[in-house]
Amino acid sequence: MSLQRAPPTRVFAELVPWADRGRENTWACGGEERPDPGPRAPAATREVRVSGAAEVSAAPDRAQVAVRVSSTKAAAAEAKASVGRRLDYITQSLGQQGLPVCITFTEFGKMQNICNFLVEKLDSSVVISPPQFYHTPSSVENLRRQACLVAVENAWRKAQEVCHLVGQTLGKPLLIKEEEAKEWEGQIDDHPSSRLSSLLTVQQKIKDATIHAASKVFITFEVKGKEKKKKHL
Repeated sequence: MSLQRAPPTRVFAELVPWADRGRENTWACGGEERPDPGPRAPAATREVRVSGAAEVSAAPDRAQVAVRVSSTKAAAAEAKASVGRRLDYITQSLGQQGLPVCITFTEFGKMQNICNFLVEKLDSSVVISPPQFYHTPSSVENLRRQACLVAVENAWRKAQEVCHLVGQTLGKPLLIKEEEAKEWEGQIDDHPSSRLSSLLTVQQKIKDATIHAASKVFITFEVKGKEKKKKHL
């Protein structure tokens, strides 16, 4: 049995790219040129869609302590003078620590030292309330922003790893959407209302006043083809 060679295949139709023609685009069919019916539809953009989540927390950055001074004397003037002397002593004690009279504590260690010092030096006529911890509005806003940014970064890293796995190059983001944002104070498994506030330590109060923020984002990235390495001659 002899094998015969098949005749060469003939191209019946050939599309000429839009940019390859100078004045008018044409397409050839059977050797005859005809006007180009129009530009081809652009290829669909390849995409990768990923989600990213993040949770961040911040301890309170402010603390408030109320100091109440009282005095019981036979005459009102004597009681007023007694209160004044105690207030002067408190003011002097605060001044020695480099703090103004009207204070907002930002250093909790210094606050605790001053409170302990005043309790030791003054009698029962001076009452210092337990510290109340809270956040400034700017710190809460910064925490929300940080949660969103970290979620975006996590999504971007995930997309990078996916593209690297399939041998592609990650392009620019086409859509960024924050799908969920929430925040809460303290720990989920803690129930501060069931415990007496006066029995909590400073560290426990700070923990209960800590704010947590969570964010979940959805991002669509463009996927580019793998870059070809240039050959060095």
